Amino acid sequence: MAKTNPGRFFEDYKVGQVIRHAVPRTVAEGERALYHALYPARHALYSSDEFAAASGLDGSPLDDLIAFHVVFGKTVPDVSLNAVANLGYAEGRWLKPVWPGDTLRSESEVIGVKENSNGKSGVVYVRTRGLNQMDEVVLDYVRWVMVRKGDLSAPAPETVLPALQKVVPAEDLVVPEGLDFSDYDFGLAGEPHRWGDYEIGEKIDHVDGVTIEEAEHMIATRLWQNTAKVHFDATFRDDGKRLIYGGHVISMARALSFNGLANAQMIVALNGGAHANPCFAGDTVRAWSEVLDKAETDAPGVGAIRLRLVAVKQGAAEFALKGEDGKYAPEVLLDLDYWALMPM
Repeated sequence: MAKTNPGRFFEDYKVGQVIRHAVPRTVAEGERALYHALYPARHALYSSDEFAAASGLDGSPLDDLIAFHVVFGKTVPDVSLNAVANLGYAEGRWLKPVWPGDTLRSESEVIGVKENSNGKSGVVYVRTRGLNQMDEVVLDYVRWVMVRKGDLSAPAPETVLPALQKVVPAEDLVVPEGLDFSDYDFGLAGEPHRWGDYEIGEKIDHVDGVTIEEAEHMIATRLWQNTAKVHFDATFRDDGKRLIYGGHVISMARALSFNGLANAQMIVALNGGAHANPCFAGDTVRAWSEVLDKAETDAPGVGAIRLRLVAVKQGAAEFALKGEDGKYAPEVLLDLDYWALMPM
């Protein structure tokens, strides 16, 4: 009996299947330090205990995307070890802050499958939950991934496509208990722009760019334990290139968005997302955002802003997204739709 794990192939997934992922991980300040070393992350709520305390919290939680990467990484050996590509996200909600010292684990349910027409791969839909040491759900999201078939003669399963919300309703957003932006310090946060200063339809060029290096990508995939072969093994793809982990692009674009959105402090929902084109070492990533919606919350001084975050690589036209054919422009790497909390 083989003792090693070859990973699941498309034919191994069944709708309704629940997978408990190994291994729980206790996260600490080291994760924050490494995250801020990998990305130019500067949002004040995640950088300063004093700033967070002045905003009604017990201290500075770990960055929202640290929680996402840790929870996501746990799922890779069971969901996407044999992936061709991670395709998209929906219905993501951050339900509780993650604090230094918390222990996170992940579990996923298969909610959809569809074999591709080539018969060599298929798309698997999973709903993943991240739980802390008290079995409280801190993060819940859906993603879909293209996975190779191990046995090309395996019969195609019955297609099941989950019905997914296009947008998490504003009334379903969870504001962390105690969060209060009534006495928000815009000077320390880095920009004066508040919720009321942004208009729906407004687009913001975040100006800066970062060239992706092979070494930093490998640190990120090891740190988050995303061991998918397309990220680790240069012989896995016909072109001999390692695909940059999509979460690395997400975090880089989010960090770049600080210039123009420094006060979009907390991510509370992920409405949708697509890794539009592959990213490789040597690509220079830039970002722009579009304001899609705004909503008030019941928390004092706290508003919600819905943003489209687009990451592009060198050579992209200004605010490039899709062509006349409705397909993403080849320079577009990421199209992410999310809700964030911002002082009013």
